[in-house]
Amino acid sequence: MSRLDLPLDPALRTALDDLADAQGRTPEEVALHAVRAYLGQEGAFVRAVAERLARHHADLLRRLGE
Repeated sequence: MSRLDLPLDPALRTALDDLADAQGRTPEEVALHAVRAYLGQEGAFVRAVAERLARHHADLLRRLGE
């Protein structure tokens, strides 16, 4: 597994530590969960936009493929 260094301002770090403590998890576990959730949401959004654009421009895409 690779590592990522995130510069957090003191207020954000305190909030992360407090949330992790309240959940009985490490700050790293909370941050990893947040990154996974964000990537899942953004990935779904991008896929939906791409599918909408593909449907909207299906005729043009078909013609370009000929």
